[in-house]
Amino acid sequence: MAKEFLEDKVEKLAVAIEKMKLAEYVELLNNPKKLLWVNFIAGIARGLGTAIGLTILFAIIIYFLQKIIMLNLPVISDFIAEIIRMVEDSKKIR
Repeated sequence: MAKEFLEDKVEKLAVAIEKMKLAEYVELLNNPKKLLWVNFIAGIARGLGTAIGLTILFAIIIYFLQKIIMLNLPVISDFIAEIIRMVEDSKKIR
């Protein structure tokens, strides 16, 4: 009875460890070159994804700002024009 219970628990534990891929993780930790390579590739992917995502986001923002300026809404257009003037003034200072 106790032996069957213990065997069942060990089997469940083995299945859980296999699902976690613990052996692969430990193998990765024991191989520093592979760990560095995997992290390097992950960093490149993260950086590239961030760059592409921000490029798309800013392109959309600029697109909508251009449309707002074309509508010639006085309050928003004046606000955007003031921001542009401030940026140009800061360029002249440098």
